[in-house]
Amino acid sequence: MARRNRDDDLLLEEDELTAAFLGDDDTAEPTAANDGVPASMSNEEEWNDDDAILPGQLAVDVYETKERLVVKARTAGVNKSELDVSIADNTLSIRGTLSAGNEEEVENYFVQECYWGEFSRSIALPVPVKEEDIEAVLKDGVLTVSFTKLKQDTVKKIQVI
Repeated sequence: MARRNRDDDLLLEEDELTAAFLGDDDTAEPTAANDGVPASMSNEEEWNDDDAILPGQLAVDVYETKERLVVKARTAGVNKSELDVSIADNTLSIRGTLSAGNEEEVENYFVQECYWGEFSRSIALPVPVKEEDIEAVLKDGVLTVSFTKLKQDTVKKIQVI
């Protein structure tokens, strides 16, 4: 019985993933002109369009306890006054701005990995909550929004007619 080469399996998986994510039109071979970037991503106008500045997306953790639904988000460097937290139709929205401070004297960046500017996140809450019983706390750079869950019958029998 012949054994398959493990490397061949990995190559097949990579090709399948490439095809799945890039589609047939974007599987062009890398060239010196595009430095290995697929054709759909090599257009500088798409990447450098100053008119299309999008807010960063805030990373969150959402979990529940027996009585509460909790949303946590890292918001280090954001003042309370720069946060906008709201709820509508069981959807929590968090918006804010991360300020880099005074950068007038900066002549050249060698590395710039931190995100500065506006961010936002809207989360459809996975369980019904009491919108009048919400607690939001900003402590040590972590925003914690806690909701009281609405009690629901675990099983509701529906009669079929």
